[in-house]
Amino acid sequence: MSEVLLEELDHVGPATAQKLKDAGFTTVEAIAVSSPAELATAAEIGESTAAKIILAARQSADIGGFETGDMVMERRKLVGKLTTGCTEFDEMMGGGIDTQAITELYGEFGSGKTQVAHQLAVNVQLPKEQGGLSGSVVIIDTENTFRPERIKQMVEGLSEKYGQEYDPEEFLKHIHVARAYNSNHQILLVDSAMELANELKDSDMPVRLFIVDSLTAHFRAEYIGRGTLADRQQKLNKHLHGLQKCGDLYNASVIVTNQVMSKPDAFFGDPTKPIGGHIVGHTATFRLYLRKSKGDKRIVKLVDSPNLPDGEAIISVTTPGLRDP
Repeated sequence: MSEVLLEELDHVGPATAQKLKDAGFTTVEAIAVSSPAELATAAEIGESTAAKIILAARQSADIGGFETGDMVMERRKLVGKLTTGCTEFDEMMGGGIDTQAITELYGEFGSGKTQVAHQLAVNVQLPKEQGGLSGSVVIIDTENTFRPERIKQMVEGLSEKYGQEYDPEEFLKHIHVARAYNSNHQILLVDSAMELANELKDSDMPVRLFIVDSLTAHFRAEYIGRGTLADRQQKLNKHLHGLQKCGDLYNASVIVTNQVMSKPDAFFGDPTKPIGGHIVGHTATFRLYLRKSKGDKRIVKLVDSPNLPDGEAIISVTTPGLRDP
């Protein structure tokens, strides 16, 4: 199937096409899954024209109509699985972390969220026969937690594990990191991430993993008090839908880490719960709760999934990376 150019869509002239590209709408698919208001603002056109353009893009890209269950099943076969490097963890996730889905990791500081994110940034670059996706990674770092030294240790750990020499420099070249300085910047970086993914989509290492570490830190710091809650949730919702779009368009896994807050009034059960309320809860496809155990062990609990039973897995966070305990 040949790629449709933006200029070939109905109601899109050369000037409008250029404005759309400048605003980050570089493919017909990106237009097809956007809202008229979003497009109208980006291309400085009326909402009714924007709606017509979206309709033309949907017809052209074959997105947005009804399809039968067997067609969905066929599309689901394209979903890739990314190994975590731990047998029990992979089994609990039905073979690994899904592409075209948002997986949320939440837990207290030191529970291993960033460690899992670093390990996945390494594993995604492995060939498919070793549980990777032969792809590169985009990381939106909001808390300055990305450490190239840690990637180096994990790559050296892989060399040990598989008995073949991996070059840490090569792995680092395929990790694209951007530091987000506030929540607005964080949301804008998703557009930049999509542009980068679009540039790399026909390369040897297309983007197969998007990581946001952490999703909620800036929102939590900037929106204080109940009065700002609705505004915060609206922005968080937009941000998560932007990430889901990245996952769908590029058949990539999306990993977001999340902080927890304490519920001192909880008499029974665990007094910690994730930030972000129902918006994050409903938008994340898989929710994983990480907590510390003895020594280097961490317990990963699958709290929510559309197709897997709840379960728990024990992993070890070691210098060479995540391992079976």
